[in-house]
Amino acid sequence: MPFPPGGGVDLTGRLLMEPLSKDLGQTIVIENKGGAGGVIGVEAMSHAPPDGYTLSLTGAGTVTAGPHLRKLPYDPMGLSHITRLVRMPFIVAVRNDLPARTLPEFMDLAKKTEIRWASGGIGTSQHLAGELFVQMSGLKMVHVPYRGTGPALNDLAAGIVDAYFGDPATLGLIKSGKARAMAVTSPERWPVLPDAPALAEAVPGYQAENWYGIAAPPKTPEPILATLTAAILKAMADPAVKAKYDEVGLHPATLPKAEYIAFLQRDSKTWGDVVTKGNIKIDEN
Repeated sequence: MPFPPGGGVDLTGRLLMEPLSKDLGQTIVIENKGGAGGVIGVEAMSHAPPDGYTLSLTGAGTVTAGPHLRKLPYDPMGLSHITRLVRMPFIVAVRNDLPARTLPEFMDLAKKTEIRWASGGIGTSQHLAGELFVQMSGLKMVHVPYRGTGPALNDLAAGIVDAYFGDPATLGLIKSGKARAMAVTSPERWPVLPDAPALAEAVPGYQAENWYGIAAPPKTPEPILATLTAAILKAMADPAVKAKYDEVGLHPATLPKAEYIAFLQRDSKTWGDVVTKGNIKIDEN
């Protein structure tokens, strides 16, 4: 897991672990290796033997947006991509005492005062979704990057930051009453949070979608990839497994390999444009 425990990437893997382990007849051990917006963990996977025993979850920050931000220590399209696992909108959550109860009030507040919004790190999909909103809305908000979802959620609950563009792990904070859902990034309202408006209601045309995929090291032999793919697709299609994902807002959205590669190429173009327009850079020092 290329992020610390407690985030959507971590949850995606943990929900897959049991059914995949059962189908493959193998014990699966999760190692959280966070940092650098997920790059450290994916790099570690990329150096593992291509024998099918080491896999990593991936996302925009490590595959499609990452190359536009800096030189990665691996070739993102050289990884043995297996499939997209899930997709979901981002949730715009705010601290409980933020003096804005509705999306119009939030937009108005952002025009009058400095809104500090958090993400799971520079170059992550959360960051880019927030940056796209800033670009399209024209609002001047201050980005506060964290080293993963867990630390960002902790500071949102503590009121240290005003808002957070987060993954479904944010739902726990909202349901426990430690933060409020202000909006979602899908083009329409999301059934999981039906009372939260879509940002597109205030900024027409805005939409951003989060996703997590799974990959093996470069040059993993096709027969091994075929075995892994069949087991993963079987697990993700199981109604009981699907229900567990849907319950936490992670919607199974697997793709055949050719369609997945085409999706990765489109996603790269979208976020490349955001990075260029926002002049987003990662400090390598």
